[in-house]
Amino acid sequence: MRLPGARGAAVVDWTSGLALGTIGDSPNGDHEATAAETAEVARMAAEQPAFARHSSPAEGDRPPGEAAGPPVEDVIVTTHDGYHMLRFVETAFDSSVFLHLWLNRSEGNLALARMRLGELAERLVLA
Repeated sequence: MRLPGARGAAVVDWTSGLALGTIGDSPNGDHEATAAETAEVARMAAEQPAFARHSSPAEGDRPPGEAAGPPVEDVIVTTHDGYHMLRFVETAFDSSVFLHLWLNRSEGNLALARMRLGELAERLVLA
C-alpha cells in the first residue's frame, strides 16, 4: 500500500503489545516499544464503557456472523508534526489486532489514510 506521507506502519496485538509486523520508521526508533505504547492507547479505547456499542431497542442483537470486536473502529492521535492512526481489525475469533500508521502531518492526507486503512483491515480479515 502506497500512501503519501506514510512514515511507518505496524500490525500490533493490543492484548500483548507485541508487534506482529512492521515497515518503515518508528516514532521513537524502536518498533517494539512503539507497539507496546500504542497497544496501551488501543486497550484504553477498546475497554472503556464510554465507547461501548449502543444499540437502540429496535436494532436488537448483532446479526449472525457479524464480528464481536472492539467497540471503536479507529483512534487518531494528532501531534505537532504527525498523525498516529490505530485501526482495529475485527475478526470472528478475538479481534485483538490493530494497524498502526504513522503519518507525516504536512505530507499526509488523514481522510485518505483512514479509508485505506479500513480497506486494508478488511482485506486482512478475508485473507
